[in-house]
Amino acid sequence: MGKKIVSKNKPCSAGTPLKAVIFDFDGVIVDSMPYHFIAWFETLRPYGVRAGCLDVYCREGERWEKSACDFLAQNNIKPSRQLLERVFRRRRRIFGRYSRGMRFFPGAFRILRELKMRGYKLALVSGTPGIEIKRMLPAGIGRLFDVMVTGDKVRRGKPHPEPYKTALRLLGLKAAECLVVENAPLGIASASGAGIFCVAVSTSLPAEYLNKADMIVGGISAVLPIIENRSRRRK
Repeated sequence: MGKKIVSKNKPCSAGTPLKAVIFDFDGVIVDSMPYHFIAWFETLRPYGVRAGCLDVYCREGERWEKSACDFLAQNNIKPSRQLLERVFRRRRRIFGRYSRGMRFFPGAFRILRELKMRGYKLALVSGTPGIEIKRMLPAGIGRLFDVMVTGDKVRRGKPHPEPYKTALRLLGLKAAECLVVENAPLGIASASGAGIFCVAVSTSLPAEYLNKADMIVGGISAVLPIIENRSRRRK
């Protein structure tokens, strides 16, 4: 799970001090993707839409409105605002019911605390609405993040670079001073579009779906050694 696969994309900016680590939420910190799939599947089924697991996983990070519109279009449904609101409420209700037993990935809290103690700024960039993030994220962990950019805080979600560019602006840092941890193609594209080195974790999708990342690892526990290695190369 910890084996690293280095892709042939932009090199890590070894000469630039790393000042911040930016994390996606679902599938990176919290093992929530199976529950997102169930929520979408059950929400869309009454409309004749059969959303597959890969359909949901590959769209992870996208604004929910776009996902809903695209899914409904599979059954030639052009949704009204009222329909979208019903879909959103139903999906949130189902997700909340099933995700009560959701767990965080092993080592996630330890790594966040360790990075914070070492003086790195931390940011969270997720397509999930802020209300769901607050419900799932314990207050003690939420306070570790200097910046949170949720799906309802940007006009254009992933794969557009706006979410990560917004994080850079709020952090007051340059792209070369940051590292992103992602788990899905749309998030990788968003980070790449913002010019940030991206490490992908293969917690939700196999490596072949993540090949646009600069590096692929098995999970969040493998991120700290990458940061340590970059720090050693600066000395």
